[in-house]
Amino acid sequence: MILGIESTAHTFGIALLEKKKFLCNLKSVYTTEKGGIIPIEAAKHHEAIKEKLLREALKKAKINLEDIKCIAYSHGPGLAPCLLQGLDLAKKIASKLKVPLVPVNHCIAHLEIGSTTGAKDPVLLYVSGANTQVIAYAEGKYRVFGETLDIGIGNFIDSFARYVGIGFPAGPKIEELAKKSKNFVMLPYTVKGMDVAFSGLLTNLKQKYDSGNYALEDLAFSLQEVAFAMLIEVAERAMAHLDKKELLLGGGVACNRRLQEMAKIMCKERKAKCFIPKAEFLVDNAAMIAWLGQKMFEAGIQVKANKADINPYERTDEVEVIWKS
Repeated sequence: MILGIESTAHTFGIALLEKKKFLCNLKSVYTTEKGGIIPIEAAKHHEAIKEKLLREALKKAKINLEDIKCIAYSHGPGLAPCLLQGLDLAKKIASKLKVPLVPVNHCIAHLEIGSTTGAKDPVLLYVSGANTQVIAYAEGKYRVFGETLDIGIGNFIDSFARYVGIGFPAGPKIEELAKKSKNFVMLPYTVKGMDVAFSGLLTNLKQKYDSGNYALEDLAFSLQEVAFAMLIEVAERAMAHLDKKELLLGGGVACNRRLQEMAKIMCKERKAKCFIPKAEFLVDNAAMIAWLGQKMFEAGIQVKANKADINPYERTDEVEVIWKS
């Protein structure tokens, strides 16, 4: 029985996994009416709900706390105040039960949960708030073959939405606005080799909005068309470079139907397969933490409660992937 705890950013999640079967996957999300995520406020949200969410998870899974044999928690990357709330709960339970902890890399968890779709050896297009990376497994590690040079795709969308007065998280709201338009507005397109950049696109969108000459729906539509085309281009380039025939989407932004449509079209043209996990596994969730935690635990990766810590800046390619060797 593995307990998974997710707390990298706006989501606090609890999941229980037994022999690759999820007994529950619960979450509570910090949101705002206006503006973006405030780390300290998000951490306060996590602190307020984490014990209650744990009780709900145990009740839903119909198990006792003592049935838990291992606790997997988000180790990084993420917002330190939020990560600490997850670590605090993990250490508290581990100390009480005298069970080991498994520190899980949040980005790699997004990739590993993709195996539930049937993907074997994919290129992962990982698109979330702070993270935008093209990742694939090679030579004992998950290597980053392309990434954002400035801000993550999710933060880019949130920043524009915040500028125009839309609350957090903004992705679903921008997607709904985009559905109301087919009027394409020319915007900067920045791809540099295998990398992308969004800051110039963000500045241009703000300028066009301030001019008053463009409808917000048109800007939202064009934002998606340009930003997602950039992402699909670098993902396809990585697939060609690595000679891989599978694309896996991961991260909360991958819930966007237009991005999914673009990915499927590209894969069809390449005679490749496109894998998209269920929405509950795309957004930040504890199920993926438990899923990878089980693999790591079985490979002998564990720490004691008094030695456990977080790493807010841990990169995907810093992690030794010994559970696959």
